[in-house]
Amino acid sequence: MYLNALEFLEEEREAWRPYEALDGLTDEQLDTPIDEAHDWSGRDLIGHLVAWQSNALEVAKELAVGETSKTKERSDAEWDERGDAINLDIQVDWRTLPIEEVRRRLREVPGELRGYLTVVPESRWVKHADNLRFFIDETIDHYAEHAADLEAILDACAAGAPDLPTQKATRDD
Repeated sequence: MYLNALEFLEEEREAWRPYEALDGLTDEQLDTPIDEAHDWSGRDLIGHLVAWQSNALEVAKELAVGETSKTKERSDAEWDERGDAINLDIQVDWRTLPIEEVRRRLREVPGELRGYLTVVPESRWVKHADNLRFFIDETIDHYAEHAADLEAILDACAAGAPDLPTQKATRDD
């Protein structure tokens, strides 16, 4: 699918860029549930995506120094056992974080993940079908799955504050 790491990293970066608009929302806007985003708030969307990026970051750290990842093995097993219940736990946890911490993670985790992926040997992820699928699932495909949620949140916030700059989530099919 990808010929090299740079190709993946460039696509991932562009796919993530629209989500950075969430950092431009006020604290109140970030905490307001939006009907069209299945009652998620901006905070909920950030928490959901960044928590899974954080999981991918831990996997990347392990793959940078070894052939396998215990985090990935645990994560896969937990998903098989608990499924979407994990997402509810993430939502509950992120709702208790100070908004400054939510914003910090939004700003830092995606770049840190990309940074670690640059030092993981390609044979351990780009050229490793299972690991590549994992990183695509946790990033590019995951962002695409939530593009409508992002758009609904940004549109609702823009409707409440016409001068708020928004960035629509788009994706080429």
